[in-house]
Order: sequence, then structure tokens, then C-alpha cells
Amino acid sequence: MKSIYKNTIGVLLCCASLFSCVEEQDFGQYDELNITPILEASMLYVEAPESLVNDAADAEVISRNFNFDAFTSDLFSERVIDGTITYIAENTTSKQMDFRIEFLDVNGNLLDVEIFAVDPGQVYQRDIAYGSAGESIEIIKNTSSLRVTATNATGDTESVSNLPDPKIVLKSSGKFRMRVK
Repeated sequence: MKSIYKNTIGVLLCCASLFSCVEEQDFGQYDELNITPILEASMLYVEAPESLVNDAADAEVISRNFNFDAFTSDLFSERVIDGTITYIAENTTSKQMDFRIEFLDVNGNLLDVEIFAVDPGQVYQRDIAYGSAGESIEIIKNTSSLRVTATNATGDTESVSNLPDPKIVLKSSGKFRMRVK
């Protein structure tokens, strides 16, 4: 008797759930979504000890091209809204260092350049905005490589810093807002 009672209750609950108030699904909500995640990643890291700065035959200590096709990828370039690139240059050497970062397109054409000087024993930070609040976002979308140059501004190849492990370090990171759709 108990099993008939349980089965009857079970069937009634199943029937009730079929006829319960269920809101019709709206699959058009995707069109109304406005999602803009922020992507952040490291871009460059270049380091040179003071001995390399002193050994450089000319004042140019570092001159190197870095392939950076991440910006020209369709996934990125078609969805990027705006962003910021942050540069941090640490100079624990005894010389003033000049840094130059060139943004190049796929054909090697210059799109933009950032230049800054860092005094001995100093840390320098610069944030460059791209998009509506700064430089043209097209610079970022079309960048295929970066050329980094570090120059000993004083030309001094003899003096040595009294700081432990003297070197120059240039690092950068990018933080960009993206459209999901």
C-alpha cells in the first residue's frame, strides 16, 4: 500500500512540474551582452650588466629587434578598444642611459617611438595610453615588431657603480580592454 501511495505522489509531482510556471527562454540576450575583459601581459625584458655597458665599442649598448606579432593577430587587433603600455627602466650603473623603443609594422615602417633617459641609480616608469585617451590605437593594432635601443649617454666606459650588481633593465607590460564579440 505504501508503494502505491509513493508512486502516486511521484507521478503527481512529475505532472505538476510539467505544468508549472516556467518562463520562456530568451536566447537573444547574447546580442545585448557588453563584456569587455582586460588582458594584461608582459611584453619586453632586456637586461645588461654594467660590464657590457663599459665594453660597448660605441655608445650603443643594446640594439635589438623583437618580433611581436601578438598585436597584429586578428583575435587581438579586431577586438582591442584601448589600453596602456607601462615601461620600467632600472639603471643601477654609473652612467646615464637613453632608451628608445620603436614600434614597427610588418614592413619595418616606423609607427611610433618612445624615448626616455634614466639617470644613474634611478628607476623610471612611464605609462603610455592608446585609444580614445591617448595615442592612436591603430599603432598597437599594426605593430609587428619592436626595436629596442639602449645608449650610454655619457660615453663613459671607465667608471663603475658602487651599487651591488650594477646593470640596466628595461621591462614593459601591456594592459588592454577587449570586446568579446
